[in-house]
Amino acid sequence: MRVLLGTLGIAILILQYRFWAGEGSVRALHLLKEALDEQHQVNADLQARNRLLEIEVLDLKTGIEAVEERARSELGMIGSDETFVLIID
Repeated sequence: MRVLLGTLGIAILILQYRFWAGEGSVRALHLLKEALDEQHQVNADLQARNRLLEIEVLDLKTGIEAVEERARSELGMIGSDETFVLIID
């Protein structure tokens, strides 16, 4: 009887260890949930960025104003009916 109780006690201890600290344990599940939450936040941020880029691409495809604005800011474009004035502080 003692051997049976000892064996059952050891089996329970092993199962408890695996439940709390082993592979597939409660701790591992908690870590996976935290990683999943972080990844959801990263995905949401990237989706918002993608929406902004999609809007910008559509604007560049359909509107000349966006192309002119980008040419002015990045390439220093001056329109044919415009005068360039440089103000030095």
